[in-house]
Amino acid sequence: MIRYPRRTLLRAGAAFAGAAALGFPAIARAQAEKIRIGHLTPLTGFLGVIGSYAQLGAKLAAEEINASGGILGRPIDLLSEDSINPATAATKAQRMLEQDGAVVLLGEISSASSLTIMQVAERNKKVFFSTGARSDALRGKSCNKYSFHCDIPNTVMVNAVGTALSQQGMVKGKKFFTLTADYIFGHDLLKAAKTFFGAHDANLIGDELIATDVTDFSPYLLKVRQAKPDVVCCNLAGNQVTNLVKQYAEFGFPYPLVGFNLNTGDAWAAGAGNLSGTWPTVWYHTLDNPTSKAFVAAFSKKYGKPPENHAWIDYVTLKLLAEAINTTKSTDSGELIAYFEKQAQFDIGKARKAYFRSWDHQLVQEAYPFTVKPKDQMKDQWDMLVLGDAVPAANDPLETIYPTKEQNPCEMKA
Repeated sequence: MIRYPRRTLLRAGAAFAGAAALGFPAIARAQAEKIRIGHLTPLTGFLGVIGSYAQLGAKLAAEEINASGGILGRPIDLLSEDSINPATAATKAQRMLEQDGAVVLLGEISSASSLTIMQVAERNKKVFFSTGARSDALRGKSCNKYSFHCDIPNTVMVNAVGTALSQQGMVKGKKFFTLTADYIFGHDLLKAAKTFFGAHDANLIGDELIATDVTDFSPYLLKVRQAKPDVVCCNLAGNQVTNLVKQYAEFGFPYPLVGFNLNTGDAWAAGAGNLSGTWPTVWYHTLDNPTSKAFVAAFSKKYGKPPENHAWIDYVTLKLLAEAINTTKSTDSGELIAYFEKQAQFDIGKARKAYFRSWDHQLVQEAYPFTVKPKDQMKDQWDMLVLGDAVPAANDPLETIYPTKEQNPCEMKA
């Protein structure tokens, strides 16, 4: 047991009494002066690796914003936590808004968790930026006026990779076998893939729905061997992609493995020599753009590694949010929604600026297909990918790769 001198205790008691009379209100005022932002992202489970990058990206953005004077002269207080699963994500989102005083929510990668946070945001009439969830349904039939979607949706990923595959003669008349994550994201991605196959004369000869806790893919790969497809397509997410890629390489199949979803953190985790084929991405750290290069340099200096695409998207989302609040001089959700719906343009570190569509709140931006470098050409463990040309082409409208109003069932309630 630790004992303290009586004089020390008396001084401590007097200090506490003074704080009770004067200090606590001052502390409360200091807290009220901060702009609190709730940030949720998976730090555990099959999305935990890429979620940790998202947390680092948001943290770096908050530090840079605060170092430059904050928002409206007030510092950001970033409340960043592990969302864990859809139910926990909703509970934490509610607490952040109701008890912690967050004025806005951002984050998430899981489409299932993002959906529950969207519902919390709508009930509380607070803006939520869904930074990494890709399900078309979130900005489609499940859309609401308080939710904005920052990552590219499934349809865009399918179009980006499908266009590249078509140019390689790997779609028309080809037999595809897909391996799909068995939750809202995977179901949605498979739907987009089927639409693409149907429009481009490809044949889907088999699909397997795979639970998100599966680590041994050999039963599914044996079915692939029996089907003898021309192309195998991965519609998985998180570390399941990493595990599949490693096991696929061990089977030594002659059928090329491609994917309609991949995050660069999972590609890096697959290790040199295991990943091949064509895949989609929303961003990569080798992009030759001043804004992007400055972010990569700052992130690499602080954390000793390059940023993954979720680090980038949470970083740029917090930056564009700060820009919007400074422009509107308000944290009010109604005013922010009105500002974004005017389709203000933002520099997000790409050749073309991005904007939120007014009718479904999708951030419209470029996407990229990529291929994989041979092992002997890699400079380091992160120098793995070769970006293809941005999609759409520079002379085509950005929206050509996104679902149209006729294709998207979003009906935004007033």
